[in-house]
Amino acid sequence: MRIGVNLLNFGPGVSPDGLAGWTELAERLGYHFVMISDHVAMTPDVVARYPAPFYDPFVTLAWLARLTRRVELGTTVVILPYRHPLHTARLAANVDRLSGGRFIFGVGVGWARQEFEALGVPFERRGAMSNDYLAAIKAAWTSDPASHAGPFVAFRDVHTGPRPVRAPHPPIWVGGASDAAMRRAVRLGDAWHPIRVRLPWLRDTGLPRLRQIADKEGRPVPALCPRIRLRITETALADEQRIAGEGSLEQVRADLQALAGLGASHVLLDTYTDDPEATRHHETAWRMLTTLAEQVLDLPGERLR
Repeated sequence: MRIGVNLLNFGPGVSPDGLAGWTELAERLGYHFVMISDHVAMTPDVVARYPAPFYDPFVTLAWLARLTRRVELGTTVVILPYRHPLHTARLAANVDRLSGGRFIFGVGVGWARQEFEALGVPFERRGAMSNDYLAAIKAAWTSDPASHAGPFVAFRDVHTGPRPVRAPHPPIWVGGASDAAMRRAVRLGDAWHPIRVRLPWLRDTGLPRLRQIADKEGRPVPALCPRIRLRITETALADEQRIAGEGSLEQVRADLQALAGLGASHVLLDTYTDDPEATRHHETAWRMLTTLAEQVLDLPGERLR
């Protein structure tokens, strides 16, 4: 099981030095990948959860590619309806090339209605648009020239180089916990990327439902690649009050072992606790990541494989 770190590319404390520091720490400690999130228009509904300023994922990951040698670089998640799929395909392929084939393409449909309105994108159609756009992106990555005819976008004989390094395309992680998101993961993705999960729900509801959908579609079950919150506390938390990754070091250890037992191939650790001021001070998060790497994970991950 590969373990990654969610970088904070937003908030009053974000800076190029901070982003470089997070990434260099992750690579030095032996974490396997880093990921960052995506917003385009910082409307009030976005700022309430992820305050400005906000660094663009594609630009930032391309810059970080130059500062790293080993860690994979990904998005958690790119909001598919916000950009024309040919533009998204080219941006992602460029990052993959510039990083030597280390890009992971995490995608989602979005949730911020005011942001959709600011961008002139129909909020109610975001799921159907995402399906069409993702199919178009895959066409652009696997054909040159590429053509696609869908309900929201169509193009013909478009040259799409540079192509991604990894064939047939970078790993596609599909976020979301709804049936529609799981169908998208089964039909168009390589992995399912649920966020801030509770282990009983994942074990008893989420994964069985994903398998049902895959069986109905006649397709393989996507890999499990969740994003969990990392919050290490001095004392144990009541299980009914916590999500995966929260609690004492032993509880976090048990959560990671449980995820490995459920077949997770990757787990992304998110240290953001919804406090914008915490983005000014990285020391607490960095200590948690260091403690986990040294006392639990024995990176690069042999103990949890």
